[in-house]
Amino acid sequence: MKKSASIPARKRTIKAAASALRKTPPKKAPACPIVGIGASAGGLEALVQFLGHVPMNSGMAYVIVQHLDPTQKGMMPELLQRATTMKVMQVADRTKVQPDCVYVIPPNSDMSVLRGVLHLLIPVESRGLRLPIDFFFRSLAEDLREQSVGIILSGMGSDGTLGLRAIKEKAGIVLVQDPTSAKFDAMPRSVIDAGLADIVASAEDLPDKLMAYRRYLPHLAKAELHLEEKVQSALEKIVILLRAHSGHDFTLYRRSTLYRRVERRMGIHHVGKISGYVRYLQENPQELGILFKELLIGVTNFFRDKTAWEQMATKALPLLLKDRPAGSILRAWVAGCSTGEEAYSLAMVFKETLKHLKSTDNISLQIYATDLDKDAIDKARLGIFPENIVADVSPARLTRFFVKEEGGYRVNKEIRSMVVFAPQNLIMDPPFTKLDILSCRNLLIYLTPELQRKLFPLFHYSLNPGGVLFLGSAESIGSFTHLFTALALKERIFQRNETAMPGSHLDFPAVYVPAHTSRQESQLAARLPIPSLQSLADQMLQKRYAPSAVLVNHHGDILYISGKTGKFLEPAAGKANWNVIAMAHDGLRNELSSALQKVIRKKGTVTVHGIKLGPQADTRAVDIMVEAVEEPKELFGRILIVFTETAVRAGLEPGTEKGKATGTSGARQRELQNELKHARDEVQAGREEMQTSQEELKSMNEELQSTNEELQSTNEEIMTSKEEMQSLNEELQTVNAELQAKLDELSGTNNDMKNLLNSTDIATVFLDNDLHVRRFTLQAKTIIKFIATDVGRPITDLASDLLYPGLVKDTHEVLRTLVFSERAIATQNGRWFTVRIMPYRTVDNRIDGVVITFADITAAKKVEAGLREQHRQMTEHADEQNIALGKALGKAKGSRAAAPRKKSKS
Repeated sequence: MKKSASIPARKRTIKAAASALRKTPPKKAPACPIVGIGASAGGLEALVQFLGHVPMNSGMAYVIVQHLDPTQKGMMPELLQRATTMKVMQVADRTKVQPDCVYVIPPNSDMSVLRGVLHLLIPVESRGLRLPIDFFFRSLAEDLREQSVGIILSGMGSDGTLGLRAIKEKAGIVLVQDPTSAKFDAMPRSVIDAGLADIVASAEDLPDKLMAYRRYLPHLAKAELHLEEKVQSALEKIVILLRAHSGHDFTLYRRSTLYRRVERRMGIHHVGKISGYVRYLQENPQELGILFKELLIGVTNFFRDKTAWEQMATKALPLLLKDRPAGSILRAWVAGCSTGEEAYSLAMVFKETLKHLKSTDNISLQIYATDLDKDAIDKARLGIFPENIVADVSPARLTRFFVKEEGGYRVNKEIRSMVVFAPQNLIMDPPFTKLDILSCRNLLIYLTPELQRKLFPLFHYSLNPGGVLFLGSAESIGSFTHLFTALALKERIFQRNETAMPGSHLDFPAVYVPAHTSRQESQLAARLPIPSLQSLADQMLQKRYAPSAVLVNHHGDILYISGKTGKFLEPAAGKANWNVIAMAHDGLRNELSSALQKVIRKKGTVTVHGIKLGPQADTRAVDIMVEAVEEPKELFGRILIVFTETAVRAGLEPGTEKGKATGTSGARQRELQNELKHARDEVQAGREEMQTSQEELKSMNEELQSTNEELQSTNEEIMTSKEEMQSLNEELQTVNAELQAKLDELSGTNNDMKNLLNSTDIATVFLDNDLHVRRFTLQAKTIIKFIATDVGRPITDLASDLLYPGLVKDTHEVLRTLVFSERAIATQNGRWFTVRIMPYRTVDNRIDGVVITFADITAAKKVEAGLREQHRQMTEHADEQNIALGKALGKAKGSRAAAPRKKSKS
């Protein structure tokens, strides 16, 4: 009574809350929108260009996060103040953000934002790889959600990419400097390659793009949660266009999320009305592809919600491994895996759990990771991730499960071999079954509650008894507590219950396309008239006076019961059986079985009258009508059985003893005649069935003989094919061994070549015929600013220290004449190199590019310069000696000439 009494009160509370929510004005955008800007190497120039083009009174605050030397005093505010009229200041702890101001992160600090206030934190890592841009962008996404704006300018590395993923997840906007205009393009390219960039432009053009986007936001923000009919119609048209473009149906995608994603694209393209955006989609098919990617929301990272993974390692996995026989293989399915971080995280936690439990039973885990986005699956298969994963992956895990590569990390073979990636539509495609773990995290929140209710029974069906369901932090099992028990409720880890799930509760596929949205249904329900007196009377008559009936399939299994059938049917003892013949009363079973068989064979309708249900003294009887249903088409193939109760008629009036005797005798005679007729009908039916069976057996025998001959022929062909396959297998094994040997040889040669090139200390660059970079040595990085992603790029696009404007011309001349070129070239920092350009010849003497070597001759040039200086000094010294000697000789001649004159005078 208490529970029932509390329900009206609870309803009143809910209605009051809903009314209050309707009266509450929609949440406005923050009074001061915050623009997060990340930059690194070469960022000062880009920041000056950006701030120099920000208009006055833009109404936004600009927070700049840079990689700064923690030991040096920050000079960035003074340098940026020269480029803008806005006030530029260095952030102090708990700084309140104001519009039309620029805030710069101080050195040796991490920064976050909470309700428009900037907070400074001491970095965990004082030195080494730190990711302040990712840290701030994630905080900005959580604080401003769909109002967040993230901008990446020039810089090295990949800091900012993970933070921008968080902004995209919250439906914020991402702007990126065009890599061709960036002094260092690694950070912008990392964002673009991750598919996160909404707008790509030069640093000077980004402010205008941002202002145009912000101008459209006030118009778009007027849309309420309950969308108008025109907006609903436009969204349905967008869903139709997406389905035609991608083959995937977003009908049951959560409408609010769908509309927010459409809003973002409208703002980017400066479209004010959603009907205009529908037109834009029709005219620009490439926008459909971008919107499709936008709706997939491929946002993830390693060990998301770390406490949940800790519970998985300490509770769920030990429970699954307990009493598991040696050599067992656990099966896991990660639905909506995006670029693979979730699947690889599960593999790593499983390996750590095995090590912690000190298991020696050789138990393994096979993970099936699926996603709708084929591009994301391709990235996941590579298993290569940027350096900034250090924010989510501990150093111990990096050392154990990853291999360091230039510019990032690759998962090792042990982890990669545990995961199989495949594209799959969770809604339309069949599920994986016999699973021990099913991880579907942060996917259900984007689907309607209607579809979620269909997916949970599907998950229950897919899991083995005791299997584990792993959901996201914002998801729950709802009303399906009878299917799953919480292992860790807060972390959303559940275990499958042993509950009977009838097959009729499962939908394959799980999708169900409603004719109207839930709001439309509620509106239609509100418009339905109150039932009339006529309809209520019809319902009462149908309930009380309509004959009892059952609807069965061709096996006699009951599908539907109408009216009270207890007088004619009752459950049989033992295991539950819903077959109508098994449930029929004894006096009814034979007649019902015979009539049902006739209808199954000949269709039409069969009626049997006056079947007695009880002892001879009982006056109750029943008429049955068995009919094959033709219409409506939904019931085609079903059989309707109708029971009508009647009274037994006597042959004479029971007024006298003779009448009684005669009536009893006549009734007995009719009963015997009916039984005889029934027996004859059964014999006739048996004969017809026997004849039909004999004909079918003869036909089947002939078919079996023919099939036997075909099988014998096929067997001979298979034996021949088997011998051929064995021979082919031996050949393949031989070829495989040869290829393996060649591969080992090639790998060894490649290692030798790499070590040889590095040991010569000569910088070498290999170009193809179009002067695109094919390979380069480590020493070449000291001359030309190479990074790992430069392979395939034109040499002309790369920054170089060489004072050699004629490099391209000389390279083309070498390709034309096939004569090598050699020059001594200086660099900007005073070094000298002998640049030798030679044709690249293949084994078959074909020219396939050029090889450029850079021999460092700086020491030789210094020696040459020293020798020249010594030669100059010696020459000057010899000249001075010659002059002095000339003077001495002149004096000596003068003295000799004077001596004879003295003698002559004397």
